[in-house]
Amino acid sequence: MRIELGHISAIFRYPVKSMAGEKLDTAELGWDGIEGDRRFAFRRLADRSAFPWLTASRLPELLLYKPIGRRDTAGEPLPTHIRTPDGREYGLTDEALRKEIADRHRAEVELMRLRHGIFDEATVSVIAWATIRSITRGAGHDADVRRFRPNVVIDTQGAQSFEEDQWVGKIVEFGSEGTGPDISITMRDKRCVMVNFDPDTAESDAEMMKTVIRMNDNYAGVYGTVIRTGELRVGQLVSLR
Repeated sequence: MRIELGHISAIFRYPVKSMAGEKLDTAELGWDGIEGDRRFAFRRLADRSAFPWLTASRLPELLLYKPIGRRDTAGEPLPTHIRTPDGREYGLTDEALRKEIADRHRAEVELMRLRHGIFDEATVSVIAWATIRSITRGAGHDADVRRFRPNVVIDTQGAQSFEEDQWVGKIVEFGSEGTGPDISITMRDKRCVMVNFDPDTAESDAEMMKTVIRMNDNYAGVYGTVIRTGELRVGQLVSLR
């Protein structure tokens, strides 16, 4: 059975892991998620674990670095430069940028590009606008979607917070039946300290994560894998089956 959920209210891409995201009107959803999403990351050279990537959980100021410019490489939109928190601009692969981030982190790093992306759990993250609004209100903050770093935000008809939990094991369709991409919802999104950071200042407020824990056992939103590719666009119909 197919149920109409609502429509897309926002789309985001994060070209460099843990740096500022790009808000989009349209985006191509491929087998490796939104094209150009999380294709770069800084690797901590001293870390030999399975997750060596430098993230804002270790260096909150990463959130204040903004990928800018665009080049289309192998069909993907990728950034050409990075604007630093103090307004300087470096080429993405400039040694000066790498050194600045290493100095802030106080350990050596190197920029890596992975063709299939660098994801925590799955290639696409989705959250309902009602969930964002409920959490931020409970924590005493304005409803800023950027704290949650989703790919797709859905304005659902029911406007019920945490309704995404019920989507696990089902298919989310975008567009009229058979005309847009589909994702299979595989798991709930367990949150980390990233939600605590103000995306404009990198200042932390632990009340954000405490609120997610109190309201929904630290889950907000869901992850999915792409089972049909196509174009996403703001305002697009979203259904569940």
